[in-house]
Amino acid sequence: MTQLLKMLPLLTILMGTAAQAEEPMGDMGSMEGMDMGDMSPKPSPKPASKRPKSEKTVPGSVHARKKHPARVVRKAVDAPMAAPMVTLGGVMPVMDQARWFHGILNEFEGRYQAGGKSSLRWDGDLWYGSDYNRLWVKSEGTMTKGKVHDGSHELLYSRAISSYFNLQTGVRLDIDSGPTRPWGTLAIEGLALYQFDVRLAGFVSGRGVAARLEGSYDILLTNRLILQPQVELNAYSQSDRRRGVGSGLSDIDTGLRLRYEIWRKVAPYVAVTYDSPLYKARRIARQQGEGAAQARFTFGIRSWF
Repeated sequence: MTQLLKMLPLLTILMGTAAQAEEPMGDMGSMEGMDMGDMSPKPSPKPASKRPKSEKTVPGSVHARKKHPARVVRKAVDAPMAAPMVTLGGVMPVMDQARWFHGILNEFEGRYQAGGKSSLRWDGDLWYGSDYNRLWVKSEGTMTKGKVHDGSHELLYSRAISSYFNLQTGVRLDIDSGPTRPWGTLAIEGLALYQFDVRLAGFVSGRGVAARLEGSYDILLTNRLILQPQVELNAYSQSDRRRGVGSGLSDIDTGLRLRYEIWRKVAPYVAVTYDSPLYKARRIARQQGEGAAQARFTFGIRSWF
């Protein structure tokens, strides 16, 4: 009897378990319409890679290169880095407002002639400004036996009127061993068709009007050996005997120069030059005991900075 009382709790537990097993599972009809696909096993998610909080994805890093390959961008040395680029009407800006200082000595030469009539000739320009506006100084002349003649010096303002031509206005002063003559100047200068350097100038003063035509052309025999024909013509409306000027076509100065550019800024040359008064000016020169046509062997140097 005592043993049956000890086994009573165990029997009670076994009977309760059996009763739960005999309970019905319920109505399966209520499960109609349920999506049984949700009960399919799902793959376990991959563990996310842990990155230290201090590490950030920055342009150029290893993580950034995996998503976006690096692109090489090349810029000019003088390109602004921070300033934004501004366009006007879709036109890109150009560097045409900078101011420059430039000088060129086109002719600095000795013209040899037998009989002691050799002479020194110079012709040079100097300007300061931008591609559109410039201030010019021009000078040319010839020295023979210590006397200067054909001295012409100009101070001009220049304005670009096209990609190849400038309009110039200012004053011209004829200063040499003869009497001084002032002129008002209006000229056009530039690069004509087929790369001809040309200048056409008109002058006005109390003694009438005058005109000057200048032209030259560079023929590249090699990159450094250059042949240059050149010509200058002057015409006047009135004669000026004190300066040896005749009305009409008054004088010509021309030459054929062969230069070699040792450096781009320094080029010695040899040439054959010819200068002569024409028509009425020739008669004035003969009356004053001066020679007329003069063809001479010439050597000189051309330079610029």
